[in-house]
Amino acid sequence: MPKTIDDIIPPSRRRSMYESFEANSSLVPPTDTSPFSPLSSMSPTPPPKIRIKSASSFPYGTALIVLVIIAVCAGALYAFAGAEVKVTPTSETSSVNGSYTATLNGSGDLPYTTLTLNETASVTVPAESTETVNDSAQGTIIISNAQPKAQTLIANTRFESPDGLIFRIHSAVTIPAETAAGPGTISVTVYADQPGVAYNIAPTTFTVPGLKNDKEYTLVTAKSTSAMFGGFSGTRAAVSSTTDLMHQSSLQTQLAQKLSADVTSKIPSGDVVVPGATMTTYQALPDTATTTSSVVITEQGTMTAVAFPLSNLAQAVAYKVAGTYSGQPVTLASVNTLSLSPTATSTSFSNALSGGPFLFSLSGTATVIWQVDSSKIASAVAGKTRDSAQNILSSFPEIASATLILRPFWDPTFPQDPSKIHIVVQSPLLSK
Repeated sequence: MPKTIDDIIPPSRRRSMYESFEANSSLVPPTDTSPFSPLSSMSPTPPPKIRIKSASSFPYGTALIVLVIIAVCAGALYAFAGAEVKVTPTSETSSVNGSYTATLNGSGDLPYTTLTLNETASVTVPAESTETVNDSAQGTIIISNAQPKAQTLIANTRFESPDGLIFRIHSAVTIPAETAAGPGTISVTVYADQPGVAYNIAPTTFTVPGLKNDKEYTLVTAKSTSAMFGGFSGTRAAVSSTTDLMHQSSLQTQLAQKLSADVTSKIPSGDVVVPGATMTTYQALPDTATTTSSVVITEQGTMTAVAFPLSNLAQAVAYKVAGTYSGQPVTLASVNTLSLSPTATSTSFSNALSGGPFLFSLSGTATVIWQVDSSKIASAVAGKTRDSAQNILSSFPEIASATLILRPFWDPTFPQDPSKIHIVVQSPLLSK
């Protein structure tokens, strides 16, 4: 059909219609769902999913760790399980001031043994003159007696070397009898029968010719442990007696130190030498000349020491100073706090050397310590409860206090096997 003027829409009206259409189109949802549509990117994002745990879930991992820790702790307690008793021995410190008598080699409550030691010290000095001399060699020998009785040898008794050289003692001696510890012995100085260097012999053995027709001949023997010296006949370099005397004091000081060290190293195990239980004598030996321009001055020291078994000495002291003591095994914390004085010094030491009683007094301070038998304590508490064990140990006179330890802590009794109980004996001096 042909258009008329009425069919033509004026521009102003077209604009109004277009605006009305846009306004109404916002109320109509878009229908284009193509993935290429610009509207597709404007679709709303779905909400995140929330996962809710079930009320029946359980932390098995944590529980397993706790159980492992408990098992390890329990295992450690049993691994270190055990029983221990810490014991402090009874002790008593008292002043000492009393007299005692000791007898040789265990024949009484307080036995003793003797040690005789010899040392020499020398110094070389310039010669001051010459002298013509006829000196006899001398030296120390140890006489042994393998008889069950003491043997006395008179003054000038001869001792013969394997080479037939004769030496003599100048004073009578008594050699103690043999004991379970071995032959009785004594050290003495012997002098060559003739002067001259031929008697300056090396250490050797000796027999007693005067006993040759008796059974004692093979039972009483002697030996030297150092060379004989001093034998000389002729003219040699010399020094004055004043020079000799000037050097004797320093030589004796050296000898005292050497002899004290010897005693300390040679005391029988378990024995002690109380300060004062030694006697030292010194003797100036003949001067010797190695060249025409020098002289050797020599001093000899002889120390006699009386040694006591520590346990026996402690008991002898305890009986006098410890009012509660009734014969239990005891010891002394130290003997250096005591001082021994022989009754009539030379007589007492002479008696000791000949096997007689040794009389002396003690003064000072002594700490007596009761000895503890660990096996006895372990056996006493084995299989007992803590309270029962404590009551048992409180009745032991040798125990001042005891600490009982049981592991694990809930174990009420000590093991039945005493070997599984560890006993620790503490020093009473350190525990105070």
